[in-house]
Amino acid sequence: MTQYDRTGYDRTGYMDITQTAEYRAELAAQQTFMARVFGWMAIGLLTTAAVALVISVVNPTLIADMGNGIFIILLAKLGIAWAMGLMLNRVSAAVLKAMFLVYATTTGLVFSILFLIYTDASIYATFFVTAGMFGAVAIWGYTTKKDLSGWGTFLFMALIGLILSMIVSMFFPNPMLTFLISIAGVIIFTGLTAYDVQKIKQAYADAPEGSDKLRKLAVYGAFILYLDFINLFLHLLRLLGRRR
Repeated sequence: MTQYDRTGYDRTGYMDITQTAEYRAELAAQQTFMARVFGWMAIGLLTTAAVALVISVVNPTLIADMGNGIFIILLAKLGIAWAMGLMLNRVSAAVLKAMFLVYATTTGLVFSILFLIYTDASIYATFFVTAGMFGAVAIWGYTTKKDLSGWGTFLFMALIGLILSMIVSMFFPNPMLTFLISIAGVIIFTGLTAYDVQKIKQAYADAPEGSDKLRKLAVYGAFILYLDFINLFLHLLRLLGRRR
């Protein structure tokens, strides 16, 4: 093994950049940023889970009894998601955090209905399966040397196809189509998880350290990964969940 001194030079005068203090400091800062991203993602997931669990215990039929109210909530969710992307450079990090938490809360309201459809045990089991898959793919996306930027166009087109297929299945229900949609959804959002983690990691380099832009990037990156996790969970639940 080549031995390096504190400046990063070996005995032949060759410099290994990974041994320099500047590189190690930059790597540590990047890891802190990614930890902040996953931390906010976890806060969002915990908020959604807490709201869904509380409603399922206190009043499990609340969402089911709302009728058209559920569509208002869904429209609110779409509006918040759209606003977060559109206003990313116009609002402060604090406002972005508030929007994310409101989105997570409304998702929890909608998710409470899952406890009326699936058994509690299958929901919990699917959540842990999703967490394991997401964690493994996120680690790979963060550590891989492979450039995943080429996946973007393919995954976007696949996502459009998935959405159109889901709309068709709403009007023409078919068990086989639903099964194929769930399989495709798992594949697509697994790929998006790896792609988004690498994209967020690369975006870190464009934001000044300690800036509000970097703080907003951490929250918005957490929101993107939160969406990947939620959608992966839903598609896995359709495959693995036991209905009541």
